[in-house]
Amino acid sequence: MPTDNDTQIFAGLPVRDLSAALDWYTAFFGRPADEVVGDEAMWQVAETTWLFIAPDELRSGGGLITLGVGDLEPYLLRWRAAGMAHQPVETYGNGVKHVTIVDPDGNSLSLASRG
Repeated sequence: MPTDNDTQIFAGLPVRDLSAALDWYTAFFGRPADEVVGDEAMWQVAETTWLFIAPDELRSGGGLITLGVGDLEPYLLRWRAAGMAHQPVETYGNGVKHVTIVDPDGNSLSLASRG
């Protein structure tokens, strides 16, 4: 499949309470949302990649997202400081480190790093 340099990815996670989720995701990313449009709050995680949360009580808790990051440690330190529990860090045979954290709605967010 040919790539299109104008392609962007907007991955969304449904949440029950947008205000509570904003607080949690602000701690997750270490910064407030980059954009809030209507009932959607968006964080730019790479040049053409965005993660957004939006209220949707019926679908909340079923999201699965994995983000590739350069280093897990800044996230782990931030989460610990905020009192956010995460699963144990795993290191795979190929050297990739992986950790999962679950938001208050039950959405699963994983980080993977080669570093």
